[in-house]
Amino acid sequence: MPTASPAFRISSEKTDENPAAWLAVPVFEDEPVAIPQQDSQLEAEIARARATSGFAGKRFETLLVAPGHASAAVPTMVLLGAGPSSEFERETCRRLGAAAAMAIRARGGGPLALVHRAPAAGGTAGWVEAWAEGLTLGEFDAGRYKTQGRGEDRREATIVVPGATVEERAQAAAAADRARLVGGCVNLARELVNEPANLLPPRVLAERARGAAEGTALRVEVLDASAIADLGMGLVMGVAQGSQEPACVIVIEHRPSSAPAAPVLGLVGKGVTFDSGGISIKPAANMERMKDDMAGGAAVVAAMRAIALLDVPLHVVGVIPSVENMPSGSAIRPGDVLRGASGRTVEVIDTDAEGRLILGDALWYARRLGATHLVDIATLTGACAVALGKTTTGVFGRPDGWVDAVRRLADDAGDRSWVLPVFADYGDLLKSDIADTVNVGGRYGGAITAALFVGEFAGELPWAHLDIAGTAWNDEAKPYAPKGPTGVGVRALTALAVAMSRGLAGS
Repeated sequence: MPTASPAFRISSEKTDENPAAWLAVPVFEDEPVAIPQQDSQLEAEIARARATSGFAGKRFETLLVAPGHASAAVPTMVLLGAGPSSEFERETCRRLGAAAAMAIRARGGGPLALVHRAPAAGGTAGWVEAWAEGLTLGEFDAGRYKTQGRGEDRREATIVVPGATVEERAQAAAAADRARLVGGCVNLARELVNEPANLLPPRVLAERARGAAEGTALRVEVLDASAIADLGMGLVMGVAQGSQEPACVIVIEHRPSSAPAAPVLGLVGKGVTFDSGGISIKPAANMERMKDDMAGGAAVVAAMRAIALLDVPLHVVGVIPSVENMPSGSAIRPGDVLRGASGRTVEVIDTDAEGRLILGDALWYARRLGATHLVDIATLTGACAVALGKTTTGVFGRPDGWVDAVRRLADDAGDRSWVLPVFADYGDLLKSDIADTVNVGGRYGGAITAALFVGEFAGELPWAHLDIAGTAWNDEAKPYAPKGPTGVGVRALTALAVAMSRGLAGS
């Protein structure tokens, strides 16, 4: 079972009853430093440190200030550059919280207190939720297999809300707890994606999914290769046949007694635990990154845990088809024809376009399980990363209202997204001379034709496709995130389930 992050304490002031080794303080470019119980001696020390370092409060700047006089109430401070106060928003708040946690962890870690500063608009609880989520995300350790130089995990944290009433503190505490749960699940997805492929083949991903369900009411079923074959999932079996690791399909169900019969949300995540490209083999450069080709599946595993922990009153089914895509004498070849469980036949033009194949069978299975609304998430196309870069997830699907709702909820949750078209004209690029369709549509509009291919298996249901090829991995470390997996999609899928349970999101 995943380790839970420590709970947050909400306080109205920094006092001796809230001891901490570190005090994190946001600093706006256009406002003075504001610290509870600040004294003239401390003000002078902060001023000297700022003058020496040139710290101006620009976004994500950090400055350590170690008070030189004895004061138990003032630990070592981390000043966090928050930029102009007029531009401060929830995502900045999240990122600053993560930056604080990372900066402190890099210096040995330990208990911390963070002083809440944000515009009055939006309510205290919402801002505290963003701070808590950021602090939780900042706990992720990408260097799990390092034997030296790892920082200490945060043991406890206090978020100081100056002047907060008892009611405001209670609301903020509830919001911080939600953020801790969701942020912890994002970190779970990051841990899964970060695992090397030799330690996380499909069967182990299934074991980790069972582990993620511990402590919840989630039901997990794993379809083995025999069951997959009996269901006629020829697309999953075709991709898997080149590997010695057998395929599996992981099914996770959240069905609380409070959930109505409909709607039923189906979440489908691509679970390719290593993608060599198969016979259409990838270049050697950066192939080690292809362990992250199961990031969509990891997002679904983690989102299902978050949905269960939040006790969302909605029936949700998660389906993760998991395979390795390897070259061998038994691997599928360009030109082969596969038949999926839906009966649809596919001419394989490129064996490195395998993710859409397994998603096809998985979407069919989600429909069979009763899903009324579908979302699939996958590291599907480099073309999407070329179009939108490394910061924005591509969203495709139909109808427009459903797709727009998915995009908006993803943005609000911190998973920045943008809608791309799925005009029917692009479907002409997927015509095959010998089968119902080909699995790639040529050079142009690659992300769109891939989405259209996947969408054919969604039938007439509302369907959204999230292409996270560009957003699943940070190529470089950032002040608020290490190099490595991002956990993208967990917050978006969780927010969607919550919204649907409230009758929103076009459900």
